[in-house]
Amino acid sequence: MPTKLIKCFLAGSCILALTACAPKSYVVLLESPDGTTGQVIVKGQKGEQVISTARHAVPADGSAPPVAVDLVKLEKDFGDAMAARPKLPAHFLLYFESGGIKLTKESLALLAKILEDANTRPAPDISVIGHTDTAGNDKTNEALSLKRAKAVAEMLKEKGLKARELTVESHGERNQLVKTPDNTQEPRNRRVEVSVR
Repeated sequence: MPTKLIKCFLAGSCILALTACAPKSYVVLLESPDGTTGQVIVKGQKGEQVISTARHAVPADGSAPPVAVDLVKLEKDFGDAMAARPKLPAHFLLYFESGGIKLTKESLALLAKILEDANTRPAPDISVIGHTDTAGNDKTNEALSLKRAKAVAEMLKEKGLKARELTVESHGERNQLVKTPDNTQEPRNRRVEVSVR
């Protein structure tokens, strides 16, 4: 009888289930790409089991407690499904010199890492969001944060970014990384957030 592969995600972890003729059907818990593992409760006709350790599995009918599954078996049973899991989004913070659109030296060096990450994805979706500190007025900061976001997007394109989608937004001084009173210079708030999905 042909097997049917079912894949789902729960609580940040990956759960794979292989169904076929009993007794081959089983549910296995895998770690998420970020290394975390949740847990899954398997309720079947013969019982209920909790899997809370990565690479452990129980029969789909809930008849036996979790046991470890070796990588060779996982690859054989779920290799295609595991390979199809999407890569986690990557986030980068780029900081600016005060009052303008000049990136700090350290942030300028991060552009290459953003491109490197984007190039590992088949159809990268890039979000670029500009921010300012609270020095100056709201209207000026809104315009400045947009200039910063546009400048970073342009630099990425000039360096060869090929994105399926590239969005640019301005948050002005509204979403501070470090909460400060008005008219306060804070280098960590003078930033652009780049998310690569």
